[in-house]
Amino acid sequence: MTTDQPVSPWNIANVVTVARIFLVPVFAVFVVLSGMEHTGWRVAACVLFVFISATDFVDGWLARSRGLVTDFGKLADPIADKALIGTALVLLSYYGDLAWWVTIVILVRELGITVWRMTIARRVVVAADRGGKLKTVLQITAVSWMLFPWMEPFDAVGPWLMYAALILTVLTGMDYLWKAFKSRESEPNRTS
Repeated sequence: MTTDQPVSPWNIANVVTVARIFLVPVFAVFVVLSGMEHTGWRVAACVLFVFISATDFVDGWLARSRGLVTDFGKLADPIADKALIGTALVLLSYYGDLAWWVTIVILVRELGITVWRMTIARRVVVAADRGGKLKTVLQITAVSWMLFPWMEPFDAVGPWLMYAALILTVLTGMDYLWKAFKSRESEPNRTS
């Protein structure tokens, strides 16, 4: 006899997600200690950023492969993602390595789509599509490149990667909104 018991939020996938959230301030401290000028701290910040980003894939894989998907994980995972990317973008802009307008556009899109997903979560779960996943990988690549203390001419690659990430971020945001509009349009009218 089998019973469908709810999955406890106290599981390994959620522990990894919470650890990611707690590591974001440590990453921020590494960047601040580097002042984006101290090579050792920049490398440490870059390595930690890549590690935290990689664990995003680990917690998702653990949750899906072991049947550990929980409402807490669905909420905490995107918070961890946005906290890490947002912190990195704000710090890169603060130290003058990234234009503030780029950070603002990306953060507005990320927060807007996250809020939208949460508001419709009771009706439908909007999973990240290939474009959204590619956007995330490109953002991680761009931030990692800009954190690392590259010598010329390799340091010039970072801004181009970031502009590509910016374009994909905006396009995928528009795609999500278009799909939301089309899905609402196709819903049957309800009369009471």
